[in-house]
Amino acid sequence: MGILWITLFLVFLLAFYSRFLAKPVSNGFITFQPNRFMMLLAMLLMAVVSGLRNNIGDTFFYMYSYNNFPLEWSDIKFEADFGFNLMQLLLQKISEDAQLLIFTVALITNVFIIYVLYKYSNLFELSLYLYFTTGLYLMSMNGIRQFLAAALAFAATKFIFEGSWHKYILVILLAATIHQSALVLIPIYFIVRRKAWTYQTFILLSLAIIFVIGFAQFSGALFTVIKDTKYSEYQNLETNGANFLRVIVTAVPLVIAFLGRHRLRELFPKADYIVNLSLINVVIMLIATQQWVFARFSFYFGLYNLLLIPWIVKLFVRKEQRLIYYLIVLFYFVYCYYENVVSLNIIYKSDFLKF
Repeated sequence: MGILWITLFLVFLLAFYSRFLAKPVSNGFITFQPNRFMMLLAMLLMAVVSGLRNNIGDTFFYMYSYNNFPLEWSDIKFEADFGFNLMQLLLQKISEDAQLLIFTVALITNVFIIYVLYKYSNLFELSLYLYFTTGLYLMSMNGIRQFLAAALAFAATKFIFEGSWHKYILVILLAATIHQSALVLIPIYFIVRRKAWTYQTFILLSLAIIFVIGFAQFSGALFTVIKDTKYSEYQNLETNGANFLRVIVTAVPLVIAFLGRHRLRELFPKADYIVNLSLINVVIMLIATQQWVFARFSFYFGLYNLLLIPWIVKLFVRKEQRLIYYLIVLFYFVYCYYENVVSLNIIYKSDFLKF
């Protein structure tokens, strides 16, 4: 984890400095835009560290496939997840080194995510810090194809804010060529573009709780539906659920957002959309306590917590905001250490970066 801790420190420092060099803007979301050069340095650092790894999650299998199964144009069927295969084919024409695939995916993924945070986060350095400490940065190295699709979908946040459903759907269709599961975001668009904390919110939470209680019956019906698809293999995987601590960590910011919902709307007029997306993430994580596979869908929704949490700091009176900021930094560092060192014992390996 040495390289990763250094990355966290340097990225936070760069992003923090970028806010001190910020320029006033008036885009309806934030009043100051962080320094672009500092943002680009932080973005490049995260992309390079991620892109030069040779382990973590399914990285090894993608590298093995790249090295041992070269694709030809005849292999591209232009159906299902053809977009990722097309990208791999083009990269194989450039180099036989699988590191090129990992680096390219890491670069695209981090550029999309960090640019959205740069545009819409009111505390840019805190959003980048949370990107790392909530585990999302490491998740981008595990399930890299689905996370690439999630990053592309996250880049369409602008269209959620603007209400440009046709542009949003075009982006999601593009993301679905990387991973078909992105298609779930099409109906989600029409669900989240409404006021938060209505009766529909509590119906959604109630359905999630019912699903958890009756998981055996509901999961049986679900796997029956997908039995003839390539995702049917999930039925045979171990049924251990996600750690409930992750549910708590995901839910706490939403509870605070509920308590300060009126103030939040004053500060951030589009907050309801972010709250709704974060709520769906909590619902997914709650369901994932029964079967970890469902946690993969949190790739698409967990990123919105990176926008929500920094706004929570502003819900408190000015003299308390610094304390809340420090508590968030401390709490998420402890959570990150527990998840990645104590629980998962993450070890970063690279042929280029040694520590």
